[in-house]
Amino acid sequence: MVNVKPFAVEQWMDKYELTAKYNIAETCCASVSVDDLKELSDDKSSPVVDLSNKLTYGPIRGSERLRGTLANLYSVKTPTALPADNVLITAGAIQANFLLLYSLVGPGDHVICHYPTYQQLYSVPESLGAEVSLWKSKEKEGWKLDIDELKGLIRPNTKLIIINNPQNPTGAIIPQSTLEDIVDIAREKSIIIHSDEVYRPLFHSISPMDKDFPLSILSLGYENTITTGSMSKSYSLAGTRVGWIASRNRSLIETCAAARDYTTISVGQIDDAIASYALAPSCIHNLLKRNIELAKKNIDILENFIESHRWACDWVKPRAGTVAFVRFNKLGKPVDDVAFCDMLQERTGVMFVPGSLCFGEGADFKGYVRIGFVQETEVLEKGLEALRSFMEEGYEDVPAIKK
Repeated sequence: MVNVKPFAVEQWMDKYELTAKYNIAETCCASVSVDDLKELSDDKSSPVVDLSNKLTYGPIRGSERLRGTLANLYSVKTPTALPADNVLITAGAIQANFLLLYSLVGPGDHVICHYPTYQQLYSVPESLGAEVSLWKSKEKEGWKLDIDELKGLIRPNTKLIIINNPQNPTGAIIPQSTLEDIVDIAREKSIIIHSDEVYRPLFHSISPMDKDFPLSILSLGYENTITTGSMSKSYSLAGTRVGWIASRNRSLIETCAAARDYTTISVGQIDDAIASYALAPSCIHNLLKRNIELAKKNIDILENFIESHRWACDWVKPRAGTVAFVRFNKLGKPVDDVAFCDMLQERTGVMFVPGSLCFGEGADFKGYVRIGFVQETEVLEKGLEALRSFMEEGYEDVPAIKK
């Protein structure tokens, strides 16, 4: 039997998200309905879904329309277009990541994983028998990655380098120059790079004109790159359960497709159609404009809260994505973040995610919580107001961790 660690963040979300009064742990941009998509689209005449279509399994790898649309998005600022056949549609990014890891990694392999990150990206390779080294980003330097450390982590059997850009849970980015260095190192050793880009392209605090602005890993001219993404985070459509794997290396896609046959035969045709409509040129720009503006508005609200509570919390302000990693302390000592989150939920209905439980290995990230800030502004404002009251009346009850 495969030994898989409990998936802490998903178990925490399952425990609390349906009962939370103010869910400010949510990682998706405020969700939209099919009617909302229609309003956002410049094309008011075409139906989102053709209800006359028979609901067969549909195209096993995803519709030509959806794969072609995604291929075009990944072909921006690249010398050669990405073929539609180099995109595989999956049931969310979580399946995309799992299929990729299941297909490429096994006993005897070594994997290097950007950290902190979504637990799946390092726990699944471990469960498959691979050795995993955590490439730790440095909070004091804005969650920066050290390229010299990456060089020191590489072994003769290193099969895969996994990065998460933008990063969950910090909202940090890996800047373009660092991505180029990673590619140079991987190319020299013929190592595959997997970039989980599920929070791309929600860049709210960095401009495309900034020299640090990161392109997709598929844009850097190295064949052995593979990316995963979904409709959930930046596109507000988690309920469609549509994700994808895309690569410059067709053989990597074929390997993942062969494994996929043993899991989900196809993504539902209705889900595929909704995703295709949302990503079409007539809709995607308005949808992203809506979500980026929401992110910019809400991060200012969250920043104002943090600045007014510097006596208890601090952060590295996120540059992209929907989440922030905030550290709470009492007189310089980190709070027990699990107890803090439990007390908040019980007393106020405010939901956070505890960092040490859901993103930490060993004693890492004591006192940290992950906050999702791109839900409806009213939810964030009311949640922070409830948190403000707790900070004044109940924070003294939160235990601190003795160093």
